[in-house]
Amino acid sequence: MPATERCLSPSEGNKAIGGIPNMHYFDFKSRGRGNVIRLLWEDAQIAYDDTRYTFEEYPKYKESTITKLNPATTIPVIEIDGQILTQSYAIIRHFARQLGKYDGQTEEAKYWADAICDIVADWRTLFIQAFFNERQAETYPKHQQGDRNRFLTALETHLKSHDLSRSGPYITGKDITYADFVLYQILHDEDLIQDGGNGLQDYSRLKQQVDAVEGRENIKAFMASKRYRG
Repeated sequence: MPATERCLSPSEGNKAIGGIPNMHYFDFKSRGRGNVIRLLWEDAQIAYDDTRYTFEEYPKYKESTITKLNPATTIPVIEIDGQILTQSYAIIRHFARQLGKYDGQTEEAKYWADAICDIVADWRTLFIQAFFNERQAETYPKHQQGDRNRFLTALETHLKSHDLSRSGPYITGKDITYADFVLYQILHDEDLIQDGGNGLQDYSRLKQQVDAVEGRENIKAFMASKRYRG
């Protein structure tokens, strides 16, 4: 049976988004697209229900519970106030707009956050193909040396060269956006930020962004709590 845990206490943020969301996602530690949404909720101090499925039990619930919620049978799926929300990056953008922050303060900032998010989405697709592969021992090292390094170099260059990114530690400078959580999570899932960020020793601008995200009070509290599972 999937396990559901109530996280945090209801806040003004919950009023802004219309209630307490329930997220259906894999029990994949604090990893994947689902954790991108958790990071936003944790930072904004939004109470949420966290329903986790083991990889072994998911096929059973995919054909029943998840299919009823989302005909595309993909997760995460969010239930909130009678609504069903699907597609992780659309979900996080939706909540950012409802909260009136995390979405960029200008049209240029909104564009730049969206652009970096889309780059990371392309990277994550290749990561998943390589990592969740029957020949992982062959495909993932190849990915690490090829596509992963290519995206790291591209993102490092983007953040060092764009005027907004040069104005502060986050993607759009001084203000964090949803895209910072998206970028942080792929770096986390590729095991690049663990051990003091040793995997980013050649990417100083990305390391600066990671440190800024992890240094936020509510994210720091999340990382130190039992809700964070590594």
